[in-house]
Amino acid sequence: MADTRNLEAAQWSLISGDDVSSDVPNELALVQNGGFKELFESPPTRQTIGAALSDSSSPAVQKLREDQDYASFVSKCITAQHSAIPAAEKPQWLLRLMCIGIGALRSFLQSNVTGPPLPYNPDKALVPEALSDNVDFACALNKALVESLSVDGESAYHLASHLVLLVLAKTVLNSPLLASEEAPQTASWWRLRANFLHQRILTEKTGTLLQSITADINDIAPRLAGQSGTVRAMFLVERAMVDTYFGNDAKALSELEAAAELTGLKYVLTGAMGKRTKFQQKETSQLVVLAKSAEQVGESAAKPKAFDLNDDTLLEKISFSGSRTLMVKEGSDLPPELAELDAGDQPPLHPLDATILLLLTETIKNTNPEDGMTREQMIPYAERVLSHSTNWEVYTLGLIVRSRIESTKARTVERSVLQLQVVVDQVIAETTGVKTENGNTESTVAPTFLPQPKESESASIRQRLLCIHQLPIPTRWELEAELASRWSAIGGLRTALEIFERLEMWPEVALCWAATEQEDKAKDIIRQQLFEPDSEKERDPPPPQAPRLWCILGDIDENPDYHEKAWTVSKNRYARAKRSLGAYYLKKNDCKKAAEAYGDSLRIYPLHGPSWFALGCCWLELEAWEGAVRAFGRCVNIEDTDAEAWSNLATAILRRGPPSTEAEKSEQRQVLLDDEEEGVAATATIDPQRHRRDALRALKRAAQLKRESWRIWDNYLTVAATMEPPEFQDVILAMKNLIELRKDSKGELAVDADVLELLVQHIITEDLNNDQPTGYDPSKPGLAKQVVEMVEKNIIPLITTDPRLWKIVAKLDLWRKKPKAALEAHEKAWRAVNSRPGITDSTEKAWDELVDATIELVDAYESLGQMERTDGLGAGEPVAKNWKFQCRSALRGVIGKGKMNWEDTKGMGRLKESMEGLKA
Repeated sequence: MADTRNLEAAQWSLISGDDVSSDVPNELALVQNGGFKELFESPPTRQTIGAALSDSSSPAVQKLREDQDYASFVSKCITAQHSAIPAAEKPQWLLRLMCIGIGALRSFLQSNVTGPPLPYNPDKALVPEALSDNVDFACALNKALVESLSVDGESAYHLASHLVLLVLAKTVLNSPLLASEEAPQTASWWRLRANFLHQRILTEKTGTLLQSITADINDIAPRLAGQSGTVRAMFLVERAMVDTYFGNDAKALSELEAAAELTGLKYVLTGAMGKRTKFQQKETSQLVVLAKSAEQVGESAAKPKAFDLNDDTLLEKISFSGSRTLMVKEGSDLPPELAELDAGDQPPLHPLDATILLLLTETIKNTNPEDGMTREQMIPYAERVLSHSTNWEVYTLGLIVRSRIESTKARTVERSVLQLQVVVDQVIAETTGVKTENGNTESTVAPTFLPQPKESESASIRQRLLCIHQLPIPTRWELEAELASRWSAIGGLRTALEIFERLEMWPEVALCWAATEQEDKAKDIIRQQLFEPDSEKERDPPPPQAPRLWCILGDIDENPDYHEKAWTVSKNRYARAKRSLGAYYLKKNDCKKAAEAYGDSLRIYPLHGPSWFALGCCWLELEAWEGAVRAFGRCVNIEDTDAEAWSNLATAILRRGPPSTEAEKSEQRQVLLDDEEEGVAATATIDPQRHRRDALRALKRAAQLKRESWRIWDNYLTVAATMEPPEFQDVILAMKNLIELRKDSKGELAVDADVLELLVQHIITEDLNNDQPTGYDPSKPGLAKQVVEMVEKNIIPLITTDPRLWKIVAKLDLWRKKPKAALEAHEKAWRAVNSRPGITDSTEKAWDELVDATIELVDAYESLGQMERTDGLGAGEPVAKNWKFQCRSALRGVIGKGKMNWEDTKGMGRLKESMEGLKA
């Protein structure tokens, strides 16, 4: 019997893909090398999972025949086996049990993802011998297996090969026996892999499996202490896969970068001189990923077929300059080992490093705009992986990734579709064929687009499964569905429909017809699945995809009853049904019902960001501010780059207002101050501005994400200006951006006069409150300089008819000790009022406004005209020698204009009084 230390080492060797020692259970080596036939035909394995039961009268066999509950059957068998094992042998027995689960998991991957065909039939080998040849039982069991894999109303693909393997893997690896203290250390990691694979074969994400996956991740992390960098990197890569799948791309990116550090991968996206087209004469800078593994590896001769571009203009790959001239700046942090690489002839990458580069393309896509620039950044990563093949499955994923990127370009779209067709043909041939006794494969599918590789040109099972848990390679049916969607996108609707119909993906068939405005055909397809032939009677039991089919029918007919039906059929677990109901009621402006529906959906799957956003909008309409804050808070936690969610969060926080006194007191925290001894605490001070500060932070983030939205900048400006005291730096930033965005369409209306006056008044008051006021010093950086520059560069060029803005400018110029400029600003303010069409023929209010402006101008002449100029050629001379003449001219002009309509008004009296004052 192997000692505990050897068993633990063997477990981690199984994780890392290294050879296991010969003094540990043989099951470990079988699982590592792909010997699944031998594993499941061995008497101990058959005994453990109940496959050795040959007596049809056995109670366990009879029960399985009646209820087809395979998971329950296996659970009882392994529990009974465990109880009969001596205590000293249980650790080794649990290791063997874990190997059975791993073998089932990897066999399922081999039969549905990687190939080659299994050399045994799991549907017979894994059930009791007494039932293995019962055809009726096999059909009933397959339906039951599909149903047992449904989670939260999401169904598994019913035509997947050998679902019994996945159910066996799930049952064994999720067994309480493998969660006990005696269980192998790596059991939770394999459980994570099984649960994540289960999630990936479902139609949509589920909250139930997310909880299980998260719990497994948290259980694995502390177990990695002392393990190799490769093992820790593998965990980070798998964790990044999970985070990317559930939409946490920023976290996934940091995990991939950490994994690269552990493996020693050095990589950089940079530029190198090269040619992209056949007729290009001059080399230009081309994007390239320079990457080098810490560990040198050899290139593999076995790799899937790559389809050539064969374009009349584009080269098969970029022809880089032999001079290795990189477009990098001096002093850059480009590692020396990368700077020495030849961009056109880089060394092969370790499979795990190549995997990291491929996963980076997904994070680049998800964290950047969907445009050509993003795709240009992605393609060099795929090309770097495809430059050398070191692993069959890594190369396969590289072909898929490149195909997806090239699908948007006119010159590469044909290669994109045909390359995907080649990959699909390869996977179909290797997962649907039958391996005969002489080792040959008899394919049951149509001839392939390109000749299939011979066995000597293909990779071994072990090589195919080496990195399979770190690669998001689609299953056979997902690849075919993607190919169908690709054909549909380029106009091949009939080809797409043929693929979907062959796959029996009836929801996709219906959606295909609905997309072409043939909704009657779509509804017919759905009804054929939901109802008995030529009848209005619903199928009993309903098909696995019934919730989704009812939802699609509800979307087509805009009938909420169908969505309610989908919710009922799923036993109140299908989150999409409630999301569709929420969208329906929101469209009908019934926010209360919409909020209830979205709330129900989020209780099932709480990581759906759009549902939190919609729920927050409902709460805003219903003026339920606390609920809106909570909803938008969850939304930005899920999707940190949603500018609208940040903006709405700020709105909700402001509408909610400051917390009540009692609530504030309950939320006060005991804070240990720096100068206090342990155990002596002070109560945190209540911040009455906290809600505004929180709103300002939210708006700041929204503005960073959506700089082109003037509404966000306007809200940002308002909140910053209404703080006590105002956040003046934020005010200036927001005002500048708001003016820049609106100046062309709004002109001077883009300037918020109230806020501008607040800024000017603040810098003047701040200076005058000093013991020794200095006035404006242009050489001194700070808020005053920023305000002056903004007024001169951004605001003055826009002012046309608003006298208030000119008065603010005049006030600023006077403080800057520029009386000439201040007087000119006052003159422009008066002209802005005096030049209004028909002002003296309008209302008395308009007349009084003109009178006020004129009196203000006279006062400005009187106070500023006698001052000495401080700048320009006339420095030292009076600002206006003839200021009295100019005052009289302005007064006479206004008096003359208003004599006909406003002779006996108070305003006219004020003007005449001012005129008399000038004579004195």
